Amino acid sequence: MQARMNNPALVLPGAMQALMGLDKAMRQAGVPKATLDLVLLRASQINGCSVCVDMHAKDLRKEGESDERLFAVAAWREAPYFTDAERAALALAEAVTRLADGGTVGDEVWDEAADHYSEQELAALIMAIATVNLWNRLNAATRQVAGAAW
Repeated sequence: MQARMNNPALVLPGAMQALMGLDKAMRQAGVPKATLDLVLLRASQINGCSVCVDMHAKDLRKEGESDERLFAVAAWREAPYFTDAERAALALAEAVTRLADGGTVGDEVWDEAADHYSEQELAALIMAIATVNLWNRLNAATRQVAGAAW
């Protein structure tokens, strides 16, 4: 496989720095790192972004996540490995990611997330989900290759 072009975030001056700034802000908001990375992995699975699935799974493994949790992210509703807070974040990730499929972020999903996260943490989760969806689209459009170094 070969990418169509370099990642647009590397081509467009200032884009990578802006995206890294968003990542830094999200990671300072108080949401556990593992939760953010699970959310990024799940959205990337939905979007079929091999680059992000590969990267976030590797990040989670480096952080000490078990194989059981990594393998079960795609079926988190049926797996016993996730906390209620993680489940709320994963449900939010799915709802926000599937907006293009005619979905919505329903009150039940929102209220469950709001029961577990502060307003700042919810903001970080939404920004993380939106940002990974952007990365997924950049990678898919340009056919970035999983495991390839930029």
